[in-house]
Amino acid sequence: MSAFLKRYLTSHLAAFGLAVLLVALFAALFGPWFVPYDPSAQDILQRLKPPLWQGSEGIHLFGTDALGRDIFSRIVVGARVSMLVGVSSVVISGAVGVTFGLIAGYEDKYAGRVLMMLTDIQLAIPFLVLALAVAAVVGPSLWNIIAILGLTNWVQYARVVRAECLVLREREFIQAAYMMGISSPHILTRHLLPNVMSSVIVISSLLVAKMILFESSLSFLGLGVPPETPTWGTMISEGRNYIGNAWWVATIPGFAIFFTVVGTNLVGDRLRDLLDPRLRQMEG
Repeated sequence: MSAFLKRYLTSHLAAFGLAVLLVALFAALFGPWFVPYDPSAQDILQRLKPPLWQGSEGIHLFGTDALGRDIFSRIVVGARVSMLVGVSSVVISGAVGVTFGLIAGYEDKYAGRVLMMLTDIQLAIPFLVLALAVAAVVGPSLWNIIAILGLTNWVQYARVVRAECLVLREREFIQAAYMMGISSPHILTRHLLPNVMSSVIVISSLLVAKMILFESSLSFLGLGVPPETPTWGTMISEGRNYIGNAWWVATIPGFAIFFTVVGTNLVGDRLRDLLDPRLRQMEG
């Protein structure tokens, strides 16, 4: 692990991405305990105060919004929602997609073809349209958004895992396990799954950023998390009417999304370089 971390940190961009991601995770885990203000507390007398570096009175580091709520506190608390949605939806989609991909790649008969048919049907439906339709029907809720994003993004895992399993099942160690009478579930979990985990980790790291963007998009449209819960997408939606005279209300949450997504993508790209044998050989 120490050697892997040293190789990872040889890339300055990857180190920057990891630092940004760690800051976002720290804010998500411990943010509510050290924010200077209640993120939902309204103070009309302090509405639309500029950031501290523009001469704002008090300690409103990033200023206040139209209801006098502290933007820094809302961004820190909103990180919990974004990271929770990103990680939880990826765990759900990964569990479903990897399971389907293993079965479809190893069996590749009736069950495998049915699963791949479901994958093709899922890919034929635009994801954002499907997510908007389901969110409009079930209503805004944190757990509804996690379920929607998790159950509509499993196809990426399924196709990659199936492709790798089609190759792995012809390898000698898989054939030997089959000839020894080892059960299919044992082969799937003990022999095939460990060999596809590097690809699963890379897909997961890149998909977290995508889920954060989708959650922000749905919240911006009013179909994500309920409005009373601070989220970055909701903050941008609430601040778009004041972009001319109070740019910080919508711009600073936008920067939070930007840096978090860029940092997550940089981490995913570096993990891909280190875990992919072909790219690792080229780097070496």
